[in-house]
Amino acid sequence: MSRRSGILEFAVLGLLRESPMHGYELRKRLNTSLGVFRAFSYGSLYPCLKTLVANGWLIEESGTATAEALAAPLAGRRAKIVYRLTAEGKEHFEELLSQTGPDAYEDEHFAARFAFFGQTSRDVRMRVLEGRRSRLEERLEKMRASLARTRERLDDYTLELQRHGMESVEREVRWLNELIESERAGRDQQRSGPGGSAQQNSTSGESDVLPRRRGDNPPPDTSGDTAK
Repeated sequence: MSRRSGILEFAVLGLLRESPMHGYELRKRLNTSLGVFRAFSYGSLYPCLKTLVANGWLIEESGTATAEALAAPLAGRRAKIVYRLTAEGKEHFEELLSQTGPDAYEDEHFAARFAFFGQTSRDVRMRVLEGRRSRLEERLEKMRASLARTRERLDDYTLELQRHGMESVEREVRWLNELIESERAGRDQQRSGPGGSAQQNSTSGESDVLPRRRGDNPPPDTSGDTAK
């Protein structure tokens, strides 16, 4: 399975964990809620769904009675297929959420992982954030070294493009630093709570203390990042 298809399967399982959907709803959510899929080929979605069904992670169901009634007057119109996560699919998605290998730090995979941080345990969130930060710090160091070697040979526009790429990476590193600091502060507060017990959301494992400024710092758009 390619990295790209793996990201799509992860996102589909995550969205269907929230609620059953038909294909058109999934297409909209992938496009509007998960920006990393803005340029994704929708021709890849249905083969992905078929694969997940074949693996036993999804089941196909007929549309609701209301949807069927609305579709009936339209000649030749079939009720939409609704995709529902199975118990095995939920278990598989939770296993994917717990993984913190190098792929989780890459641009597209990180964006998809971050979109489901509300369903991810704090320790895993921390490992992913710190891994992503380390990956970007390495990238930034290489970019600076390359710019220092080639600065004299670059025209003004190419030089400006290189600087823009570096600034984009620097901004994301600062954003990650703030998120990591907030996660640590939330964990410390959780430990110091009454009786030292964790107060968590029953569905996501999220603590009652949300990361500071998370609403002011949306996930970076890596789709057009020049810093690769």
